[in-house]
Amino acid sequence: MGKMYRATFTDKEGRTVVIMRPAKQNTSSHEGQLRHLIYTMENAVLSLPQGLDKMVWLVDYTGWTLANATPIKTARDSTNILQNHYPERLSVAFLFNPPKVFESFFKVIKVFLDSKSIQKVNFVYKDNEESLKTMYKHIDPEILPAEFGGKNNVVYNQEEYTKLMTKDDMKTASFWAADC
Repeated sequence: MGKMYRATFTDKEGRTVVIMRPAKQNTSSHEGQLRHLIYTMENAVLSLPQGLDKMVWLVDYTGWTLANATPIKTARDSTNILQNHYPERLSVAFLFNPPKVFESFFKVIKVFLDSKSIQKVNFVYKDNEESLKTMYKHIDPEILPAEFGGKNNVVYNQEEYTKLMTKDDMKTASFWAADC
């Protein structure tokens, strides 16, 4: 489905970009969603070039409705995992095409979030050139997929992503085996 994955491109600094697409939410398994989050975060961290320890999040809300909303318990536990187990791993987050009401909602929920993380959140709208420029400061529009306001015509391909993750899983196994 492509609801959360490591992008095949990086930001201008070489940092891993994690794409999240809440509108593609298709599971009800609380545990499964948390496992997928942890798997994706661990893969993103292990994919960072040496000397870099932060990643970029691109959260695409295109097509999102309340019907796609993550259950409160899962959202709360996901936030807990991200804040407590991946502290200071976030370089910048782009909330792409969120419903306008989401900015107001964000003002309410940000009291529950770490203040350093709040400063890293940017609202970006495909039809707002100024907000896109904020994202372009971090991600070259030439490599950014067109669906996110860039110029690259690449689209998510589950088969290619599965091959990439299989290769990464072997690297991860080797990494942990070398530690023993």
